[in-house]
Amino acid sequence: MVDVLLGLQWGDEGKGKIIDVLTPDYDVIARFQGGPNAGHTLEFENKKFVLRSVPSGIFHNEKINLIGNGVVIDPALFKAEVEDLQKSRQQLCSQLKISKKAHLILPTHRLIDIAAESAKGEEKIGTTGKGIGPAYTDKISRNGLRVGDILENFKEKYQIAIAKHKKMLAQYNFSYDLPQLEKPFFEGIEFIKNFELVDSEFYINQHLAEGKRVLAEGAQGAMLDIDFGTYPFVTSSNTVCAGACIGLGFPPQKISKVFGIFKAYCTRVGSGPFPTELTDIQGDAIRQNGNEFGSVTGRPRRCGWIDLVALRYAMMINGVTDLIMMKSDVLDKFEFIKVCIAYELNGKRIDYFPFNINKNIKPIYTELRGWQQKMNNMNKERDFPKEFSDYVKFLERELKAPIKIISVGADREQTILR
Repeated sequence: MVDVLLGLQWGDEGKGKIIDVLTPDYDVIARFQGGPNAGHTLEFENKKFVLRSVPSGIFHNEKINLIGNGVVIDPALFKAEVEDLQKSRQQLCSQLKISKKAHLILPTHRLIDIAAESAKGEEKIGTTGKGIGPAYTDKISRNGLRVGDILENFKEKYQIAIAKHKKMLAQYNFSYDLPQLEKPFFEGIEFIKNFELVDSEFYINQHLAEGKRVLAEGAQGAMLDIDFGTYPFVTSSNTVCAGACIGLGFPPQKISKVFGIFKAYCTRVGSGPFPTELTDIQGDAIRQNGNEFGSVTGRPRRCGWIDLVALRYAMMINGVTDLIMMKSDVLDKFEFIKVCIAYELNGKRIDYFPFNINKNIKPIYTELRGWQQKMNNMNKERDFPKEFSDYVKFLERELKAPIKIISVGADREQTILR
């Protein structure tokens, strides 16, 4: 049995924390897509950890964590991440498995990413510059290098790939120092050899055949999916539930629950449509109250009211069975809270997410009374203010799905199961 956990907005929903909370119920935690552009933040015992490539179940000693074939790995960043984790996690090497079919991010992928984004000028997408897009491009064009390639004749394969990338970089007015990037890259390659490299599709299916429970961990969010997100302002992989099957190699009928995570409001990083964005004092208040700054990039996130049109769309695409609401406490101080229930497009009301989201889209709001009480010390549902309970009931009614978990703070203990 596989349960899938993924974000329903534009990423940064708090997936890492919930994976950590749910891990005791599973045998294997498996990351199925994305790369080091995704930062999953966990806080417990007064410590904060940011995971980029390592699955978020890594802090539970007896659990296996798998980096699946759908992930792209930067060896240098992976080495730095793991070494930092090893300061408090001595058993990490034995817990963590890596798919041989996961693709590698080469130093030149990062250079191409930065050069191409800079050349777009005002049409920038908002890439993190980590080389994710170029690595996935090479994967699709059948020019990529995979983790399994490091086991034999790797430097020869590397030089062939680098030669192609140098020709691409010659198109840009862009200077770079490749040897400076190559040193930590090859150190990372040797570091990866310390881990068990597995044929992950067989590994996952063998565990399923033995009756083990697998939790598939997604990165980014459904609205950043390469096919169903707000294209072209999207990531380079399939962030939706179907991507778990492709990114790990198990059949769809093995999926049981689909956990969909969303914030009690909305955020977005970088460029792209955002119908409910607030560019006023309320947006600033949400950003400051929620510490809405990227865990990997540090970039301030755009903030706005919750968008139920986009949420319903993401739930439909993913077949969500259970909802999880994060950062409820961020809205503690608001007297009134707005909820987008539909859009107005060219003077007409619509309740679906259209092909083209542009400036003509206007959110239609309903307004609910805020609870104006601090929630981060609450640990039971019966402690909720009536106004907050009304907010939860309203969302469940509109979304036609139960909210099973509510987060009222960053720490793993600030999580209420319903």
